[in-house]
Amino acid sequence: METEQIKQIISEQLTLDELHVSGENGHFQVIAVSEMFDGMSRVKQQQTIYAPLKEVIASGEVHAVSIKAFTPSKWQREQLLNPIG
Repeated sequence: METEQIKQIISEQLTLDELHVSGENGHFQVIAVSEMFDGMSRVKQQQTIYAPLKEVIASGEVHAVSIKAFTPSKWQREQLLNPIG
């Protein structure tokens, strides 16, 4: 599974301001930015991102997903402190 396929699966089911996916060999890192994460617990944020990927994880195409979810304002602050390039 490629990063673009992961992006497509997530984007088809969630409305996000930004989505960054990196990784290979079944291990991926996801950064998602949306106002929908405001007020959500960290666990709920991760469940929200995992939900569209449930089938590819169950099939074994994806082995691990590391998720970071941000609101747009928190993402701006994160970019200042830790730019992703």
